[in-house]
Amino acid sequence: MAYQYGPPGGPPPNQYRQQQYYPGPPGGGAPGGFQQRHNPAPPPGADPALWQWFSAVDADRSNHISATELQQALVNGDWSPFDLDTVKLLMTLFDTDRSGTIGFQEFSGLWQYIKEWQNVFRHFDRDRSGSIEGEELKAALSQFGYNLNPQLLQLLERKYASAVPQHGAYGQQRPPGITFDRFVRCCVVVRQLTESFNRLDTQRTGWVQMNYDTFMHTVLSAP
Repeated sequence: MAYQYGPPGGPPPNQYRQQQYYPGPPGGGAPGGFQQRHNPAPPPGADPALWQWFSAVDADRSNHISATELQQALVNGDWSPFDLDTVKLLMTLFDTDRSGTIGFQEFSGLWQYIKEWQNVFRHFDRDRSGSIEGEELKAALSQFGYNLNPQLLQLLERKYASAVPQHGAYGQQRPPGITFDRFVRCCVVVRQLTESFNRLDTQRTGWVQMNYDTFMHTVLSAP
């Protein structure tokens, strides 16, 4: 059974929503989220907590958030900034009017999306290292319904792993893992590529035949 998660396919599976982890600077081993800042009072009718975070991200007080503002506001559990490609992906998912920025209503969806992904990340980060490694990535993708072969899993891990080595027990370095931001992008890319393949595999045989233009369109349309 394949889970649907994230716009346009819906949020992460319901089973990961038992606890709500509000975005903000977390402690060790936490996924990540929005940095805390001092914010103005909310306008009439706005949810105070949600408006607080929106105002914190809206640095130029334009009532719209750019990709630059969003990247400056988002941090991983180790305080590293969000990967720019992941920020651009989030903007693409939530910029429903294609204005290049997101307003308060679009931000509401982004807020909920990140909170739900935090729960997913915590669920599969079983060693509480603050990153996702090989077996954890395999477990996550399998739970979502994507049973990739070992070669593809290794390719994903190399592609989305952080460039910064992780530190294990006794200070020993271990290969870089996948931070929260890159984990979200990895899962969304796998989902969107799978959906693109399934649209072409009309007979559901697991095989497709396509010309060069179709192949290039499929690949270049991926996030």
